[in-house]
Amino acid sequence: MARTADKAHRAKLLEEIADYMLGHGYADLSLRPLAKAVRSSPRVLLYYFKSKENLAALALGIARERQRAQFEKLRERDCETCASLCREIWTIMRTPAARPHFRLFFEVYGLALQDRRRYAGFLRSAVGDWLHFIEGPYVRAGTPRPEARALATVIIGGFRGFMLDLCGSGDLKRIDRAVELWISALDTPTFQPNNT
Repeated sequence: MARTADKAHRAKLLEEIADYMLGHGYADLSLRPLAKAVRSSPRVLLYYFKSKENLAALALGIARERQRAQFEKLRERDCETCASLCREIWTIMRTPAARPHFRLFFEVYGLALQDRRRYAGFLRSAVGDWLHFIEGPYVRAGTPRPEARALATVIIGGFRGFMLDLCGSGDLKRIDRAVELWISALDTPTFQPNNT
């Protein structure tokens, strides 16, 4: 029973730590204020998570899984065009609730670019997961994988640019208009099977 209780307590702490990081960021994470915020102690946090770095990596994984769960619902829909898929994605990304996730993502991304060895796993998943998610509908519709991957790269680059702008400026009206112009340019028949 004690082991089950320990696991449950650890999981609950991890969820609360993820919430804390989404609200306070990662770069200046310190165990003492974190422990106070989650009604624990630095000693207990180190007991459960071994190190601050491990604790932060696990909490980042929780935040990432929460974000991924929002986008997984789109897999169940059949989007007829690239534009329709991108509009669905932007509807999720533009919400105030999504911004803490992206602020944390950009913060960690910046750190990862400075220390690629330490954050190698983060950098792989930051690109690879999204490539796989976005290129899937193209491939299923018959687009050759290299072309589908290139199109997915265009989409990832676009969304990340818009979200970086939105997190920095907060100018949703201007960015919504820009996204719509960009999405309209993507509205091509590339989702149709390639029979050539």
